[in-house]
Amino acid sequence: MRGASQPTKWVACAVAVVLAASATACGGGNGAGGDGILSSSWGDPQNPLEPANTNEVQGGKVLDMIFRGLKRYDPETGEAKDMVAERIDTSDSQNFTVTLKEGWTFSNGEKVTAKSFVDAWNYAAHLDSKQNNAPFFADIVGYEDVHPEAGSPKSKTMRGLVVKDERTFTVALTDKFSTWPETLGYQAFMPLPQAFFADRAAWLDKPVGNGPYTIEAYTKGSEMRLRRWDGYQGPDKAQNAGVDLRVYTDNNTAYQDLISGNLDLVDDVPAQQLKNVEGDLGDRYINQPALIIQTLFFPFYRPEWSKPGMEKVRVGLSKAINREQITRQIFQGTRTPAKDWTSPALGEQGGYSDICGDACVFDAAEAKRLIEEGGGLPGGRITLTSNVDTGSHRQWMDAVCNSVNNVLGRGPVCTVNPVGTFADFRNQVSNARVTGPFRSGWQADYPLIQNFLEPLYYTGASSNYGKFSNQRFDALVDRANAEADEAAAVKLFQDAERILADQMPAIPLWYQNGSAGYSERLSEVKLNQFSVPVYEAIKVG
Repeated sequence: MRGASQPTKWVACAVAVVLAASATACGGGNGAGGDGILSSSWGDPQNPLEPANTNEVQGGKVLDMIFRGLKRYDPETGEAKDMVAERIDTSDSQNFTVTLKEGWTFSNGEKVTAKSFVDAWNYAAHLDSKQNNAPFFADIVGYEDVHPEAGSPKSKTMRGLVVKDERTFTVALTDKFSTWPETLGYQAFMPLPQAFFADRAAWLDKPVGNGPYTIEAYTKGSEMRLRRWDGYQGPDKAQNAGVDLRVYTDNNTAYQDLISGNLDLVDDVPAQQLKNVEGDLGDRYINQPALIIQTLFFPFYRPEWSKPGMEKVRVGLSKAINREQITRQIFQGTRTPAKDWTSPALGEQGGYSDICGDACVFDAAEAKRLIEEGGGLPGGRITLTSNVDTGSHRQWMDAVCNSVNNVLGRGPVCTVNPVGTFADFRNQVSNARVTGPFRSGWQADYPLIQNFLEPLYYTGASSNYGKFSNQRFDALVDRANAEADEAAAVKLFQDAERILADQMPAIPLWYQNGSAGYSERLSEVKLNQFSVPVYEAIKVG
């Protein structure tokens, strides 16, 4: 991980104008002893910040600042380490006893107890709560009673969750799941205070958590201000006084604000600036591997894309994309052509392998043949949909279409449907309103191969927005989850992944590095394995 340079202190603080709001870039404080406030680029989250209803990056950044769960992923290694949990015991990988550490509280003074977790998980799983991450609780006994596939819930709680005392609760799973404790650093599993259940609307207006920061104020489309909570009990106390997350609809604007001294941190360096960034920032530029993959999902809820024979068209389109050229010309070495549906950051022992094979290798003649054999593009055309406010998505989507058009050689059959904001794009995808292939960037929730496969491709899974369903894939994932031997489990997940290579429900494009740039005011700037800044470690001075 790239080390941070020692900053040169500013004599004065520049004033930034972000959208309609203006604020000081250094935000207040004397910049010494952890008293400074930093400003960072951001985008409005799709939904209000309920832990079990947030499954996108922007909202996840905030939840990671205001909550701590049973586990936390080490920012450097990704290892799932105990945080609120003192220990998690099991003798059979199916029944677990969770014991909490003493002394944890929420920022409103409430104790963090076993009930804080059990109530939060029951709420998250219940059908009437309408939480995006409800399927993460499907392994718990009684999930079907609170979240039936049809009809109304039979119970308010899952019988597999039992509070034993203030610091202890038990969890019974429907099957063996050897790595279940390692998933518990994900935000869906965060605790909730009783204040949430007493007045949910008030809590959503100003969420209360148990992490190192509290939310001071939020103006949609402008800024969220977070401030250090001095009563925080965890080992990773904030080394700054707070973070102002500023909303940008164009990351080029954010980058220019950074260069001009009006912003402290950009955690997504735009493609247009990659040729200049090292000259602009020197060692204040971070470029490192991350648990991120970019894909194009097919809408299996549309019969024209899911009918028998279309797997040839889907594979053909994959082979029509010149990944090497696009990553070289647009992304300047910050992306690597994908060879599977996971990430090299997992390592070979973790499951990374060249499973996509020839289906991910550019071959114009073979691509054209497969598309024709499969019956051709639906309606003779293809439209790719993505938000274009972050991530340089418009540039690479245009490049993908150019590659497809060159292969098919009969005019612009591939076009781009640009969606102005991330939130609007997510709403279209979540409600199955997209009629053609759409962008799906996946930032892992936890560093396991399971997380790259089950949430995205398992039938009915929380992020399976393409509605892909395959019984053999589901069965292999179930067997892998139940396997106590890690190596054997990884092999089963890879067997499931080979089904993706045959069916191509999503085209793997490239693995994405985490990239960031920061001002001279900051030091100790790091990205975790998920490419998110470790905000609490940043020093301002």
